[in-house]
Parts: sequence; structure tokens; C-alpha cells
Amino acid sequence: MPGVHGRAGARAGTSCRGRSVHRVFASPVEWAASVRALTYGMTSLRKLGPSGLDVFPLALGGNVFGWTADEAQSFAVLDAYTAVGGNFVDTADSYSAWVEGNQGGESETVLGKWLKSRGNRADVVVATKVSQHPEFRGLSAPTITAAADASLRRLGTDYIDLYYTHFDQPDVPVEEIIGALDTLVKAGKVRHIAASNISAERLRASLEFSDREGLARYVALQPHYNLVSRDTYEGELQDLAERAGLAAVPYFALASGFLTGKYRAGAAVESARAGSAAKHLETERGRRVLAALDDIAGAHDVPVATVALAWLAAQPTVVAPIASARTVEQLPALTGVGELTLSETEIGRLTQASA
Repeated sequence: MPGVHGRAGARAGTSCRGRSVHRVFASPVEWAASVRALTYGMTSLRKLGPSGLDVFPLALGGNVFGWTADEAQSFAVLDAYTAVGGNFVDTADSYSAWVEGNQGGESETVLGKWLKSRGNRADVVVATKVSQHPEFRGLSAPTITAAADASLRRLGTDYIDLYYTHFDQPDVPVEEIIGALDTLVKAGKVRHIAASNISAERLRASLEFSDREGLARYVALQPHYNLVSRDTYEGELQDLAERAGLAAVPYFALASGFLTGKYRAGAAVESARAGSAAKHLETERGRRVLAALDDIAGAHDVPVATVALAWLAAQPTVVAPIASARTVEQLPALTGVGELTLSETEIGRLTQASA
């Protein structure tokens, strides 16, 4: 697949103890081969709750496809991710409607073109979401049905592996939502269903209705969860997910880039998300977390981002954090989560620093 892996001179590595650590390869293909030699066959796939799906421990976020990564860049990232054993890609029908000139569905379209060109649909677990596309807002039964069909067309496939309700709509009865999702499952358009941005009360009601009526049941939950945002998941919602056997697939796993370690006092970072990430530097907790990450990353000789993801992956219910890469060079720090096991002492230190 010449021309899609990226440019020559690919580099692996990101911030480690606040410094840039890079090894220069002749090409991204050489980088992928070197990483495969280190990780492929050793990185164990994880069970996605009761779904029967086996997924790589890092879900590749597709929010950047058609936004900060154009089609060629997106293809290169997807090629490099799958080259090291990655098989779990997360997108949504609304990505990236927030960009001027976009209409929503750009990410799904890019992913669909890549799947078609590579002929690897059966090898990739595709997760997408419903409720936020400008033309399909909400979770009424007709909206879910129409949005799913539109996603299938953009993805160029006849089934979605994991279909999330992106943001819950409390004024729609859970019976209507689950009923519509169950119809999609029975039709073979969706294999498994999941939820995101939902209260514990509504999640519990949804699960109880599924169990009572024998309908499709959520197998996964996508919460906002990371080292500097723990109360968005820990507590009642996490406890419910654990009791129900749901797999957690956290988004904002790196806090919009803050937990990569590239945001430091006095450092300017060019990024579409720089403002939301840099705000954590203003908090004592953010600075404590960075200090702990730096020390542990240095001890393991790995990037800061890998340590942040490893802490998240070690938390109860978490199966695969989501993180996105705009370039191939950003990938090793993310996919490395499958090879890093933190000690109980290291997990405890990060937990305490982030309290």
C-alpha cells in the first residue's frame, strides 16, 4: 500500500519527563514493523463485556478524521494502527459537524473509504454513535432507525459492530430507545448496543427493561474518564457498570492532550484543543498528576501518555481507553498501553495525585 503509510523519516516517541524522545526510522513502514515485532503477539486482546468481541486495549478515536487529519493522514494512521494489531475504531455520525463547512458524517465517510480500500471490514470492530448528527438529533425510534441507515451508507458496510447512544435524551422513554435498537439488532444492522453520556438512573432503567423483555442489552458504556476527570465516572455509574458486567471504553482518556505531557508552563502548543487541555495546568491537581506521570514514565522509559492510559486501563470495568492520533508519529505512545503494566504502588501514587 505505497503512499498511504506516511512520509519517510517517521519518528516514534513523545514526551517523557517533559522531553521529546524520538527514534528516527527510514519510513513509517519500518516503524510499524519495529513496533509489530515488539507488540504483536504479546498484546492480548480484551473481551468487550458480554459481547463476545475481542478488542485491542486501545480504541483508536476517529474524531480527528476529516477534521485535523485529512483523508491521506487518516488512512496512514489507520494503516499504522492495524499494522501493530489494533482492531477497534471509534467514531460517531456527528464527527465533525462542528467544523465550518462540514455537515457531520465526515469521519464515518473517511473510515468507510479506508475499509473498502483495504478490504478488511471483518477484521475491524467499528463503533459509531447516534443522536448528535445535525439531521438526526435525538433518540426517538424513527431518528435512530434513519441515523443507523445513514451511518451504514457512509461506512460502506451492512453492519455496525457497536452502536452507542451518544447523548441520552431523557424525555424519550428508555422503552422506545431500547425497542428501536433491538429492531436494528434483529435486522442484522447492528451487532451490539452501548450507551454514552447517560445517568446511572437511566442506564439502570434501560438494562432492567432489556432484561425484563428479553431485548438487546447494552454491553458497553463510554464515559468521560481520565486522571483529571474521575468524578465523571467513578461512583454510582461505575458501580452499576461493574454489577451489570458492562465494558467501559472511556473518552477524553488523555484530557484533550493534557495527559500527553506536552502542555507545560510557558510552552506553546499548536492544537485545536490547546485551550481545554492547558486549563489543567492552572490546577494543583493537574500539576500533581503531571509530576507523578513524569516520574513513572521516566522509570519505565516510556512516554507520559502511555502511563496515563495504563492507569486508566487498570481501573475497574475499563477495557480500552479511546485516544486519537492525528499523525502516525503520535501512535506509539498510545498503542504502548497494551505493553505497560503499572505496579500497585504506581497506580496508587497516580490515584492519590489525582484525588
